[in-house]
Amino acid sequence: MYYQAQLLKKRNIKAEVQVALYPDGRAVSIPKAPFGGFWVYTEVNSEVIVSFLNAWIIFLKEKGAKEIILTQAPCVYMPYTDRVEYFLQKRGFELLHILNHQFYEGKKRMKSELKLLLSKYSRKVKTENLKVSIGKIQNFNFLNEIRLWNQARGYQITFDENQLLAQVSTFPERYFVISVMQEDTCIGHALAVKLTSNSLYYFLSAIDPATKIKLAGELIMVNLLKLAVEQKVAFLDLGSSEVKGEANHSLIYFKSKFSNSSRNKITWRLKF
Repeated sequence: MYYQAQLLKKRNIKAEVQVALYPDGRAVSIPKAPFGGFWVYTEVNSEVIVSFLNAWIIFLKEKGAKEIILTQAPCVYMPYTDRVEYFLQKRGFELLHILNHQFYEGKKRMKSELKLLLSKYSRKVKTENLKVSIGKIQNFNFLNEIRLWNQARGYQITFDENQLLAQVSTFPERYFVISVMQEDTCIGHALAVKLTSNSLYYFLSAIDPATKIKLAGELIMVNLLKLAVEQKVAFLDLGSSEVKGEANHSLIYFKSKFSNSSRNKITWRLKF
């Protein structure tokens, strides 16, 4: 069962939170999403925020919740995240998990960086006879290749394909696929989505392990930045970098070449 709580003033939404309540008593905000938690859209009196939080907790307890788990969006998405997390901690929520996301922030900075990167890679692309396509999703064949390539590398498949198909069908204008090709053969794919109107989130990719082209991953990053500029978003979210719960230092270093900041995404839990 899904529930939504909203804080309204003169019919304007000041804050909101969505949660799925499972039969076992877990209340999760939002399951199978990059993050959920509280969204505060404008300056709200701190006492009002606390009252809203308390009322939400009481409501969920009355509905049978035994614990609440929520993942707050990094503060680049929601400027009031730090304040919300402060009140979560004061209310008894415990820190459950932290992921560190790498970002490229700033429209002008992204545009300037993109010019430099395109100039840097243009000759290499021609030399290797490579092409890169960016567009809306027309079919889902690339998902099969992503799965096969990741399995061949021994990586765990974490995405829910049925859920992804449903989301793309519901919001086709938000999803983009980037493909790197050598002649007519695809050697790499990446999937990106506009989670909000001012952001682009990169969350799924794979490179053919059989390819000898070392530029494929870098070209995906460059064209993610290109897509972010074309979509006129304020920032590009390159996601977290972990393997089996441990920091993937090589991936963090790789992404650092295409990012200019990092922010934490924190999951909180309150048990009754």
